[in-house]
Amino acid sequence: MGPFLQSWNKIFVLSCIFAVSVDPLFFYIPVINENNTCWYLDKKLEITASVLRFFTDIFYILHIIFQFRTGYIASSPTTFDRGVLVEDRYAIAKRYLSTYFLIDVFAVLPLPQVVILVVLPNLRSSEVAKAKNILMFIVLCQYVPRLIRIRPLYLQITRSAGVITETPWPGAVLILLIYLLASHVLGALWYLLSIERKDACWRDVCRNNSTGCNQAYLYCGDKENIFLQTACLPINSNNIDPNFGIYVPALNNVSQSTDFLAKLFYCVCWGLQNLSSRGQNLKTSTYAWENLFAVFVSISGLVLFALLIANVQTYLKSAHLREEEMRVKSRDTDQWMSYRLLPENLKERIRRHENYRWHQTSGVDEELLLMNLPKDLRRAIKRHLCLSLLMRVPMFENMDDPLLDALCDRLKSVLYTEGSCIIREEDPVYEMLFIMRGDLMSVTTDGGITGFFKSDVLKGGDFCGEELLTWALDPTSVSRLPSSTRTVETMSEVEAFALTAEDLNFRAAIYASRFTGNMMRILRRNTTRKAWLQESVPARLLQKPAEPNFAAEEH
Repeated sequence: MGPFLQSWNKIFVLSCIFAVSVDPLFFYIPVINENNTCWYLDKKLEITASVLRFFTDIFYILHIIFQFRTGYIASSPTTFDRGVLVEDRYAIAKRYLSTYFLIDVFAVLPLPQVVILVVLPNLRSSEVAKAKNILMFIVLCQYVPRLIRIRPLYLQITRSAGVITETPWPGAVLILLIYLLASHVLGALWYLLSIERKDACWRDVCRNNSTGCNQAYLYCGDKENIFLQTACLPINSNNIDPNFGIYVPALNNVSQSTDFLAKLFYCVCWGLQNLSSRGQNLKTSTYAWENLFAVFVSISGLVLFALLIANVQTYLKSAHLREEEMRVKSRDTDQWMSYRLLPENLKERIRRHENYRWHQTSGVDEELLLMNLPKDLRRAIKRHLCLSLLMRVPMFENMDDPLLDALCDRLKSVLYTEGSCIIREEDPVYEMLFIMRGDLMSVTTDGGITGFFKSDVLKGGDFCGEELLTWALDPTSVSRLPSSTRTVETMSEVEAFALTAEDLNFRAAIYASRFTGNMMRILRRNTTRKAWLQESVPARLLQKPAEPNFAAEEH
């Protein structure tokens, strides 16, 4: 993932969090007029919420456009690469259309703005109540996909950048902000449900009234239902209100207020208090939906509190341990370099290598991790990581599985930073290197001609140090290691697997002994042709061969 895409994903995640904070503002639009026993819609808040929603929708639209132009990593048929970057516009569009496209489109539809700015002004007073209910239903339905889109993006950021923040404290603050967001949502729902409960109470009174109460006038229009002024009044006492239960504070304190900030902070405070106490102080009536809402508050508080504590502890502990381990190791390394009076350029190279290794492995000792696994699992992991690299060497293609597994088991993971010299021309070759990812420059100057120069670029799937192959299989070779025919330097950060000369020589001995064993079995089984074979097969084939032929028939 490129730097721009990482930055954009972070911006979009923040815009999504802001968007899910804006949507509950629509729940504060209904306001009660107790004097006229009716409710109305706060025009100023309607416009404010619509404008804020419009700005958040801009980020969603940009995100949809970027999704049609952003490549993705597809699974690779080989294991020496992490995947194939797909840049085909048709493939990108097909993948996006089959995943999150419908969710993003539904989340960005400006339905609340259309209802508020287009539908409501053209409705009669008797129709506003239905439109209000439709508006709240739309906001609730669009709220779900907006929440859904946050999690995969957050996980994508943490996978590519390690963490969304550089230090543990901003991460803890982020979790607390999520906790406050839940309080904001519950407070807004609590306010809306209190208005709905008041409206339902008025409708019940109208329905049971014999003087001809008109329910259409419950929305503040031209007429009033004066007799309702003495009905549906919340009880101002510590006793449980049989009609309004947990909605009494909202109806008494903020349901008639047009001071948005006062109403917002009061409801957020109510949500935070009841989430923190897991709803233990809620005094509900016998109204079914009210009790369901109270249960939802209690469960939400319990779950969020458990997640908050667990995430903060885990985050702080893991971040602290990793940082402390890295800090101690860096301090020890700096002390050692100072003790040895190393020059600054060499110190910088060492620090760069240690930082790169730490970034790639996150401080995990890969070899120790593999050694602690069962043998069959370790073999399967090594085979998955290394077999495709070994099979790029022509000589290894004819090896049987046990020998290939043995070679895979001896491969060691190595990391190189940019500008590292892996081997110089004419130096002894100590290991054979199988490149997993990264670019290297291979330069040869000894071509038998004065001024000869040849360069080549090695990439993932290539190898170097192949001089060890002929050395290990040559029966006349001495213990002196072969000399390199080229200079190899890294052009970028490189991840590879190394096979030492000692390990390769030992496996080559097994390789040759198995070849000789095959020939001896042929001699014993073909008794009728034994004499002819002894005359026809040269003695050198019974020695350690340079390039054994595994195509020989074996029964």
